[in-house]
Amino acid sequence: MDAAFDLLAYPLKMKRASPLVLRWLAAGLLLAAAAAALAALWVAWLPDVSALKKNPPATTAYIELRKRQAASAGRKLGLRWTWVPSGAISEHLKKAVVTAEDDEFWRHDGVDWAAIRVAYERNRAAGRFAAGGSTITMQLARNLYLSPSKNPLRKAKEILIARRLERELGKRRVLELYLNVVEWGKGIFGCEAAAQAYFAKSCAELTYEEAVAMAVVLPNPRRWSPAKRGPYVERNSRRIIGRMTPPLAEELEDDDGEFAPEVYSGSTTVNSSTGSVLGENGRNPLILE
Repeated sequence: MDAAFDLLAYPLKMKRASPLVLRWLAAGLLLAAAAAALAALWVAWLPDVSALKKNPPATTAYIELRKRQAASAGRKLGLRWTWVPSGAISEHLKKAVVTAEDDEFWRHDGVDWAAIRVAYERNRAAGRFAAGGSTITMQLARNLYLSPSKNPLRKAKEILIARRLERELGKRRVLELYLNVVEWGKGIFGCEAAAQAYFAKSCAELTYEEAVAMAVVLPNPRRWSPAKRGPYVERNSRRIIGRMTPPLAEELEDDDGEFAPEVYSGSTTVNSSTGSVLGENGRNPLILE
């Protein structure tokens, strides 16, 4: 009898509760619409990277940051940055950097989700931001457009820009850009300036050992120098050399065995002032302090 009464009364209960349900539903729809609008604006904010297909960047977010840091500290540091096309970059260096920084570079779509999960677990265990899980493409996105900030919002932007870089430019161009803009010491940007600063030679002339030493200091080039064969550089150089294999070189080649012609063949040298440098890897477990 009670069950029958409850069944008859159910429509009345629903009728009394419906204004509250409707209010919650309306609030949910408004929140969803706001979230969708913010997401659309955020995606629209993404930089247009198409110009990088044929031209080098005029500057980068990291270079501008170092300029501001130097100015605020009242310092003047010469910026050494010389753009070179991919054909003028040592193949040893290309292979060493990919092996040390992002050994899945030729297989992922700009984001290595497995590495991000590993970084998340490491950060949770450490109770702090100890690893970032960034690929070479994500590091390029950060250097070109973002900042060294380690907050989750910056990481999300980094992922979105990385996906766009890969879609628009392709792997070879991404690697060429990365090697030309990444910080390699105080006031040193790009592999050509780094090779000249550390070994007094062009990037194309780097030996196998010099290229590996250049690669292993990328997590923090302010702290370590590839020209000083200390314990860190020696230990990690041996580890990276042990992982460099012929298939990696084959992936750089076209079907006819020749390396792809470069999109950009000019050279640009920039001199200015900059500040301190930041090195971040957090992805490669082979880089041991």
